[in-house]
Amino acid sequence: MFPTSDLQEGPVAVIGAGVAGLITAHTLLQDGFTNVHVLTRDLQVGGVWAANRIYPGLYLNNVHGQYRFSALEMPPPAAGGKLRGRLSGPEVSRYFQAFADKYLKDNIKLGKDVRRIRRHPSGRGWQLEVLDVASGRTEIQEYARIVLCTGGCATPKLSEALRPTTALAAGFEGPVFHTAEFAERTDELLSSIPAARGDSPTDDASSIVVVGGGKSAQDVCAFLANEGRKVTMVCNKLDAFLAYPLPLPASLRSSRFLAVIMPHIHLRTKLEQFLHTTWLGKLITQSTWYALTQSAFFAAGVPADSPLRNTVSPFWHVRFNDDGVPRPDTFYALAVAGKIDVITSARVSHFGEDGKTVVLQDGRSLRASAVVLGTGYKSSWENLFDEETMEALALGPQPASPNSSYHWDYTTLSDPPPTHPDTQRWSSEIYRGLVPARNITRRDLAMNGTCLSTNNGYTSEVAAHWISSYFLRDKMRLPESVEDALAATEREAAWLKQRYPEVPTALNPSYTGFLAFMGWPQYSDDLLEDMGLPVLRSGGNALTWPFRPVRSKELATLKAERDARRDSATSS
Repeated sequence: MFPTSDLQEGPVAVIGAGVAGLITAHTLLQDGFTNVHVLTRDLQVGGVWAANRIYPGLYLNNVHGQYRFSALEMPPPAAGGKLRGRLSGPEVSRYFQAFADKYLKDNIKLGKDVRRIRRHPSGRGWQLEVLDVASGRTEIQEYARIVLCTGGCATPKLSEALRPTTALAAGFEGPVFHTAEFAERTDELLSSIPAARGDSPTDDASSIVVVGGGKSAQDVCAFLANEGRKVTMVCNKLDAFLAYPLPLPASLRSSRFLAVIMPHIHLRTKLEQFLHTTWLGKLITQSTWYALTQSAFFAAGVPADSPLRNTVSPFWHVRFNDDGVPRPDTFYALAVAGKIDVITSARVSHFGEDGKTVVLQDGRSLRASAVVLGTGYKSSWENLFDEETMEALALGPQPASPNSSYHWDYTTLSDPPPTHPDTQRWSSEIYRGLVPARNITRRDLAMNGTCLSTNNGYTSEVAAHWISSYFLRDKMRLPESVEDALAATEREAAWLKQRYPEVPTALNPSYTGFLAFMGWPQYSDDLLEDMGLPVLRSGGNALTWPFRPVRSKELATLKAERDARRDSATSS
């Protein structure tokens, strides 16, 4: 069905046109793959940063340069002082559109909704059921290889008690929708709910209730408060955050500094070994995180008794935002000023019988004119594969091994928080967050964008090179059999359970197939080592290397390095 003499001739489908999809397609093309299609149901590129998904007030939760690719400079923020060095949502969207226009103009297929993926009947390659959004016609397309880049922020996760259909059945009178719909429903919300009267609305006035404490929920609250609407956030805990009176220098915020004080599955350097395996190192690490947490509260002006201090731990969790220098129109400033009510250690249980309230789990009722659900997302793979293929590839949560012997004697991981029941129950079988362990020897399916990272541009680009090498059958450090790959994923799963006991990563493998988060430099170095390439690429000596800024431009030579290594292996 597909040519076997030339690996680069077989058609490749990259599903998704976000950060991971764009850089994966570009890398495959640079490596000589001649028939690469980027399939996306969207009518614009960018994934979560597509122009139609940009809600008002959205800005990048990263320092400038951490969402760029090595092949294209990222323009400085046009907003300048207003966003204090951060890119606005539209600017990020335009960057990805510019990248696509320059490198992938003939490869992107917009409005192509992949509905079902299955093995080709011949056993080689894949069959995709693809809906053309414009015409409504469905066709079967065949590909030799697939890269899933659908991410984990496409399919909202909704509890049965809070679904819009449940609200309708309960007679709730206001709109109910997920934050994923906020951009398209903003005008509707503002036109149907008038601005509050005066600066201090009465306590019994109806409020727009936002459920959840993550960044999207915070952004929605801030936007609505700035538009004069009364807003109430209800959540168990808020995201942890960084904030500081002045922008941090690149030697702290764009370097390996934060990564070094986060333990990794293996400790590559003597400094990391000292920090995470000695009691003095633990004291230094804990003191650093405590100082960062308290300085964030101080910079944001959060009072000591405020519910805004009820956040997850920045060390033990991945719900962690970088707010930078506080601005008066952002969530924390507005909440401190009393323009956003915040109720923590609480959950919305159900809609009230009067059609005008929501009821908390402790029995309290809140008058609500609308409900916006910032309740997270579920795996985007569930709707892509038929049940048989999902099971054969083990793409969903897998029962955790009850007798895992893996354990890391890191002092910084002593005294962990309680383990989430789903963390204990489920595991993932996605090797490195890039390849299903059960399919690893076939080299025809990979994923990118499944590793949660605070520098998606860098990690996605390194992962794209890893995937291309994997497809090209380059000499790599790779499990030699399915059994070896399953053993490796069991070890990775055990690490994630010990490192992030409160985070059930296996429930959304399309987004958290692996958690690098602040440790993205170490994860990237692992992938570079797999390809036999130099690590710690930012340079520096024994004293300065943790503070050397990590830039995407240091990845610009990866193709040449991989080519040279391949040529050397061929000639030897």
